[in-house]
Amino acid sequence: MGALQLTLGGISVVLGLVAWGMFAATIARFVRVIRLGQPDSTRNGPFMPRMKTLIKEFAAHTRMNRKRSVGPAHWFVMWGFLLGSLALFEAYGEVFVPTWGWPILDDFPPFQLLMELLGLGTIVGILVLMAIRQRNHPRRADRQSRFQGSNFKWAYFIEAVVLIEGIGIIGVRAAKAALGAHETPTWAAFVSNPLGELLPASPNLVTVFAFVKLMSATVWLIVVARAMTMGIAWHRFSAFFNIYFKREADGGVALGALKPMMSGGKVLDLEEADPDEDTFGVGKIEDFSWKGWLDFSTCTECGRCQEQCPAWNTGKPLSPKLVITQLRDHAYAKAPYLLAGGKRDMAGDEIGLSGDNMYAGIDVLAIAESQKALVGDDGGVIDPDVLWSCTSCGACVEQCPVDIEHVDHIVDMRRYQVMIESSFPSELNGMFKNLENKGNPWGQNAKDRLAWTEDLDFEVPVFDGDMGDAEYLFWVGCAGAFEDRAKKTTRAVAELLHMAGVKYKVLGSEESCTGDPARRAGNEFLFQMLAQQNVEILNSVFEGRERKTRKVVVTCAHCFNTLANEYPELGGQFDVVHHTQLLNRLVREKQLVPVAPVAEDVTYHDPCYLGRHNKVYEAPRELVGATGAQLREMPRHGDKSMCCGAGGARMWMEEKIGKRINVERVDEALGTAPSKIATGCPFCKVMLNDGLTARQSDGTASEKVEIVDVAQMLLESVKRKPEPKPIALGAPSLAEE
Repeated sequence: MGALQLTLGGISVVLGLVAWGMFAATIARFVRVIRLGQPDSTRNGPFMPRMKTLIKEFAAHTRMNRKRSVGPAHWFVMWGFLLGSLALFEAYGEVFVPTWGWPILDDFPPFQLLMELLGLGTIVGILVLMAIRQRNHPRRADRQSRFQGSNFKWAYFIEAVVLIEGIGIIGVRAAKAALGAHETPTWAAFVSNPLGELLPASPNLVTVFAFVKLMSATVWLIVVARAMTMGIAWHRFSAFFNIYFKREADGGVALGALKPMMSGGKVLDLEEADPDEDTFGVGKIEDFSWKGWLDFSTCTECGRCQEQCPAWNTGKPLSPKLVITQLRDHAYAKAPYLLAGGKRDMAGDEIGLSGDNMYAGIDVLAIAESQKALVGDDGGVIDPDVLWSCTSCGACVEQCPVDIEHVDHIVDMRRYQVMIESSFPSELNGMFKNLENKGNPWGQNAKDRLAWTEDLDFEVPVFDGDMGDAEYLFWVGCAGAFEDRAKKTTRAVAELLHMAGVKYKVLGSEESCTGDPARRAGNEFLFQMLAQQNVEILNSVFEGRERKTRKVVVTCAHCFNTLANEYPELGGQFDVVHHTQLLNRLVREKQLVPVAPVAEDVTYHDPCYLGRHNKVYEAPRELVGATGAQLREMPRHGDKSMCCGAGGARMWMEEKIGKRINVERVDEALGTAPSKIATGCPFCKVMLNDGLTARQSDGTASEKVEIVDVAQMLLESVKRKPEPKPIALGAPSLAEE
């Protein structure tokens, strides 16, 4: 052991102790900060399903692999970090004694092969990721870059450290090979052994490589310990917890039903809630649950959510990534004030601290941060235009590799704005009043809910107090009852069910809005009122029937989601199917037989609340195929489909910023050169129709293109046009008569 070894080894140990001490202290602070969030006992278990999800997502990289170019490279870098820790701690011995290695393992060739692969995989993986970041840099793609708004200084620092770590692993191994420290077969050191032949046999070289490896890790520890908001670094640890504690214990993403409004860790009972004691949504950063704080801490700023967001892609100010990072920065800036016991009432007055010098010892920046409004256009953390641009399509949640629950957080902030601040887009006033007074967002009279049946050549059975032998309750929905374009879908479904001999009934005037637009707009009170009313009616309709026979078929994707996923929370247990699912089954069972092929090119638009939120992708596509049409997929389809712009109550709000989302989606659909654009939701049909009309008016779309529901296509294919009656030879003409 020479002077170089003693010097560099001593520096490594001293700085290492400092770095690891700082790192441990920061982790302890992380725990204290995240616990500032509200309790949430729904995340506690069950253990085995959650652990299974965690192992699957991190070991198999199931969510990361949604980007095939990124997934494998990140997988190598991840394992290089986790198992490469063995090489890091080994370096503490190598810096002093160049020939040192782990007992037993050092003479085990498979272990040497593992270290070789980790070192090489880390280098190759990080170089690929660096290339991907540069290829998608905002300076080249401007707003379309998923990295727009990400912290590039942090990213470059992390990439440099990872690259140095990988080079350090291979460098130490090559220097030890040159020194002849161990006899490692070439198959277990296929890179470092050949490199070792090019290097001098020097113990000092091993020490230097080991020192470089240790110093890169030491610098990394010190930097990240001082930057708690560096999610690109901290996700290496927090992602495991964020995945384990995700909302759905079965591994599903936080879509479908919204997270119930909670206060103090319990679902809020609005009838007994006290605005002075309970939290109605989220009005301050500390109103988020601890899982919300963990979400903010885990964001890697990869921008996959931003890349898929329809608002961001059409020039709106909303970026799901930036919402999370802004909340994160605010949370950690305000944390010292909260940890000291600070608290403000709804008027902004201090109620948590007292005394003549109550802010003594608290960072002045934290005090200033505590005075910021969470949502506000005058210095608020989140601008109202950002909050209300969200369509709740769920693309951000679906794509996030670390299971951040963006939609739940946005709706929670909306809830506070609507129910406590009464601050929301003025257009929603009319929608709320119509829902409250008329039971539908259009403000139509309940007696007109059966107007769509008037010209049918068969009688539509209406529930009269007894379901009788009817198998299904046909939930028509507000759009299906009142909106002229949606009525065509309703009529088509009714006619197809009649032709197939399926017995069903409709509620007629007893039906009212499920409450979806109210809930997504943040008006939880109105949603609860409508939902409880509907649950009571539906339970009376199905009284005496077992759960599996309480069947409801719906044409609206939003009604489908609410009835199937949210009504069970209120005591409404029903077997809900979407009309595309039922019709597809009827076609398979030959109860509906297409006889007149629709020989046209068709593209299919996935409704967000049918596709991403409920994973119904195949049934509508199979129906399109059954009609004889040629399906042409848009670039964004399936779980990456783009929203039509109607969700999140955006159907009832003016779109004043950027390009209209429905026009953007129609442009994409027209790019497939279709004669028909098919969908499976009345909201989508209305929005796409409006977008198509805009494009037809400016001459960029053919007048022959039309928007249809898949049920309309099926009806056209099933109904054989009547053959013309032959005229008998010799029959007298009308003139002769």
